[in-house]
Amino acid sequence: MPDFNVIADVSRTLQRFLTQGFSTLVPAPPPVAEIHDLQGNISTDPARLTLFLFEVIEDPSQRNRPPVRTDLPAPATPSVRISKPPMALLLKYMMTAWSGDRFTDHQILGRTLQVLYDGAILSGPQLLGATLQNTSVALKITLTPITLEERSRVFYAVQKPYRLSLTYDVRVVDLDTRTSQGRVPVVSREIRPSIAEAQP
Repeated sequence: MPDFNVIADVSRTLQRFLTQGFSTLVPAPPPVAEIHDLQGNISTDPARLTLFLFEVIEDPSQRNRPPVRTDLPAPATPSVRISKPPMALLLKYMMTAWSGDRFTDHQILGRTLQVLYDGAILSGPQLLGATLQNTSVALKITLTPITLEERSRVFYAVQKPYRLSLTYDVRVVDLDTRTSQGRVPVVSREIRPSIAEAQP
């Protein structure tokens, strides 16, 4: 069930997937991917790609989904549970290379583009965490550039000098509701026609 841990599980999944994608790069040791808030000093030994989750919003393309109906086993009363649909989240990540060498930074960004282009949909054993493993969830990863001004604002907010970065959207991340209502299903209904009396 996608509970409140789902955001952390998505981040762990991305971190491992990218680190595995860097494993064949030379020289050794290869770069690593790391979830990071861009605060403090960022180590370049080994070289790394920081994954900064800078925004979480409700996915506008998934709004107004119908309620979820769950039939409860007999003899439960009420026998039907109606829940709000999961909240569909859109996670926005900024990915930045840190190696101490500009050419290596560019190499890391190039491999990131390659890995996420080839693996634009993550599912099944690629997923980590109790909210994602053994589910039918498929994470869709899309390169979504933002303007230079928007990117500069992010670095200004974390008090870091501007660096070349990539921005990606990850969807659809479902967050289940905690509320539901029990209802008794309608098994029969009687409709009586109403016949208007004739006017004299």
